[in-house]
Amino acid sequence: QVQLVESGGGLVQPGGSLRLSCAASGVILSINDMGWYRQAPGKERELVGSITSDGVIKFGDSVKGRFTISRDNAKNTVFLQMNSLKPEDTAVYYCNAEVEVFRRYLVNYWGKGTLVTISL
Repeated sequence: QVQLVESGGGLVQPGGSLRLSCAASGVILSINDMGWYRQAPGKERELVGSITSDGVIKFGDSVKGRFTISRDNAKNTVFLQMNSLKPEDTAVYYCNAEVEVFRRYLVNYWGKGTLVTISL
């Protein structure tokens, strides 16, 4: 059993910054890809950013140049630094991890989500 716990969400004004974190715990041999998705009301869930254990990074087009992502492999934790936030960034942000729970057996896990609201 693996749990992903997100933190750092909240309310911020346009142009501000937030830093999200997600820590994985449980029976974990390794984590391949780890990152963040988001879902706004009435919209489909979309990729925000992800990073592999080797440091390969992928961002969604809407956040390129504004967000950065990093990872602490020793702590099974991923961070999302969000800068120059826009109202369009308002969404529930979900942590996601591709976890090796047993040799050659990988499972995709999701956190419960943390709400990020960008508003005046």
